[in-house]
This record gives sequence, C-alpha cells and structure tokens, in this order.
Amino acid sequence: MENMDRRLVLGLGLAASTLVLPTAAAAQTYGPDEGKEVGPGVRVVDLSEREAVIPAYKMVKLRDVVIQPGAKTPDNMMKNDMLCHMTEGELAVVQNGNKFTVKKGDVWSCAKGQTTEGTQNKGSAVAIMRVIDLMTS
Repeated sequence: MENMDRRLVLGLGLAASTLVLPTAAAAQTYGPDEGKEVGPGVRVVDLSEREAVIPAYKMVKLRDVVIQPGAKTPDNMMKNDMLCHMTEGELAVVQNGNKFTVKKGDVWSCAKGQTTEGTQNKGSAVAIMRVIDLMTS
C-alpha cells in the first residue's frame, strides 16, 4: 500500500508540473480574406489604434503586413515614422539603397520623409511584418 501511494503521489506531481511549464505562443495567422490587399500577395491587417501620449505624435496605430512567398512591396517613401518587427518568416529589405535581411524577432525603423523602403519575401513561408505607425496627424 505504501509503494502505491508513493507512485500515485509521484504521478500526480509530474502531471501537475506540466501545467506550470510555459508553452510557446502560437504564430499569428490570417485567412485569405482578412485585411486589405494592397498588392499581389500582400495584405495589410489593421489591428489597433490609440491616441499617443508621446508629445511628438497624435496617434499610434498597429498593423500587420502579410507577405506571401515570392511577393514584394514596391519602394515607398515613408509617410510617417514607424517601427517594424518581424513576427514570422523573413524578408529581404532595401532601405535607402542598403540591402539587409530581417528574420523573425528582428526590429528596425523608418523615418517620415527620409526613408524609402521596399521588401520581398524570398522564402517559402508567409512573412508577417508588424508595424507601429507613429502618426503626427
């Protein structure tokens, strides 16, 4: 009887320990109709916006740019300051003529009227670029 109680307690302890271990967050995915298509294989999903408390900005907006494998965004002059974060996949970026690759977890920035940027998904997986737009108007 004593051995059975020890095994039961050990088993319950192991089962309980699995409940407290952190689990990885699931990747954000979007259906083919979510957001707005802004180009072939490129969709923008607006997530949130709020008034800014940073004196230089009136509003902050959060959006995801979902770029299918092989798709690209054209070179664009940035209309506002922004911070970008790769949440999934990777992108080849050309920013003001400088080429670099951003991978999951990377962060970079763009300046209003000073940054021209284009991207291309050269990988085989969907790339998701999360953008925080810092709006002055």
